[in-house]
Amino acid sequence: MVPTLPAASAQPQGAHITGIEHVNDRWDKVSVFSPSMNKVVVNDVFKAGKSGAPTFYLLPGIDGGDDMAGGGIAPGMKSWFGMTDIQGFFADKNVNVVSPLGGQFSWYTNWVADPSKQYQTYMTQELPPLIDAEYDTSGRNGVGGLSSTGGTALDYAVQMPGLYQGVGSYSGILNPSDNVQNVELTLSSGGASAGAMWGPPGGPLWVAHDPSKNVEKLRGVAVYVAASGSGNVGAVDRLPPGFGPNITGGFIERVVADSTRVFADRANAAGVPITYVVRPDGSHTWGLFESEMQESWNTTIGPALAS
Repeated sequence: MVPTLPAASAQPQGAHITGIEHVNDRWDKVSVFSPSMNKVVVNDVFKAGKSGAPTFYLLPGIDGGDDMAGGGIAPGMKSWFGMTDIQGFFADKNVNVVSPLGGQFSWYTNWVADPSKQYQTYMTQELPPLIDAEYDTSGRNGVGGLSSTGGTALDYAVQMPGLYQGVGSYSGILNPSDNVQNVELTLSSGGASAGAMWGPPGGPLWVAHDPSKNVEKLRGVAVYVAASGSGNVGAVDRLPPGFGPNITGGFIERVVADSTRVFADRANAAGVPITYVVRPDGSHTWGLFESEMQESWNTTIGPALAS
């Protein structure tokens, strides 16, 4: 690694890049000041091989890229760049891949009662112009999220029409207003209140941020959603031999599979075309998320971003 270097900013009086650390010739760690949250967010960036490429944003899971289970994973590495082969898969693809770090228990959305959690503003308004300017992009964007941020990725396209040409949910909750109990359970495990996020659970803001209740607003966007129907451990999980049935992961995967089916049914009823994939196996693991992400790129998001 080389020392952090200053970089130009597209918005020097507001959101701006505070530094870039070059991990290798294609991988940067870009630090960005977010005025909406009054803090600096570090973003992994895998640079396209040439200028004029689109950008694919990948949201982290509920832990924001850190290992809260005490499994010995270094800070910031329980993430897309740490747990999956981003560099290998995208090496021959002309796209910039950007993944923010941090935001534990934020759902990567804007919270009504927590100024430190304004991640929708950051991801949809503050970060993209900076990435576009720094990496000379095409201005075409895709976004994908896993688990808690799967629904958020689709919601970004609902909230910001025209910003994204393709979106993907990898084993995500896509009907949060009808799934409040599971959202509350997830947030409370990190000491966060669901009511502090979108107000009274199940209320108007919950519906406004619910992809399954806003499928019509996704018309014209390439949408990929997937989950494992069984929750069973399979080769896709890449778990160590003898790991066992992964009971917790299997339970979560079945919950998100039901949620994904609800979204797919509503999209079908509305005549909104989507790519809906039910995987035979997978127990809410990084192996499954990576496989879903790669499939989304090959079948749906990649073609939509081609310039």
